[in-house]
Amino acid sequence: MNMFDQFLWVIFPYAALMIFVVGHIFRYRHDQFNWTAKSSEFIEKKQLMFGSLLFHLGIIPVAFGHISGLLIPKSWMNAMGVSEHMYHIGAVYIGGIFGAMTLIGMLLLTARRFTIRNVRRLSSASDLVVNVLLLFIVFMGMYATLFTNAVQPEFDYRESISIWFRGLFMLRPDASLMHDVPWSFKVHALSGFAIFAFWPFTRLVHVWSVPLNYVGRSYILYRRHKSN
Repeated sequence: MNMFDQFLWVIFPYAALMIFVVGHIFRYRHDQFNWTAKSSEFIEKKQLMFGSLLFHLGIIPVAFGHISGLLIPKSWMNAMGVSEHMYHIGAVYIGGIFGAMTLIGMLLLTARRFTIRNVRRLSSASDLVVNVLLLFIVFMGMYATLFTNAVQPEFDYRESISIWFRGLFMLRPDASLMHDVPWSFKVHALSGFAIFAFWPFTRLVHVWSVPLNYVGRSYILYRRHKSN
């Protein structure tokens, strides 16, 4: 393997993960005031509601699908009775449905951010880049799932990408595993690590701010001021 392959499949992933961890720690310690999603709901609500709903309903099952496909070895799946055919149906058809929901949601959210003037004016440069990059990642994931799998049905990412991915966390990276992987899967993987490197410096940090304390908090009462 040449140095370029080593950079793409070993150095770049580790650098992205390091930036992800250190960047979050730095921002939490020095920039908690801007740890927010900066809602623009007061400008436009309808498109935001539909886009956000579709995106979040789709991305959660997609994320769990990626976790199971990348972290659980193929042999473990077989031992649990999940055949190749069953896994293929789940990954392509069920995953495709939720992937399409995610893609439509991102299209609506991205179009909203770029085409509605006041929303665009409220957006920072990082907001625009995040929208475009997320849209690109989801599109490439759908392309790889639906089109690449149809053209190259013999390719099984669990025998290459998954092993390479797990090797990164076991500190045994093997760039050669990515040599014969179709280009669409490669682009999807690299752009995924890119968003991890970009994450701490964007509004995506709000993902970690789950307001669990709201469940037990007393209601806030608003009373109309009685003018004299």
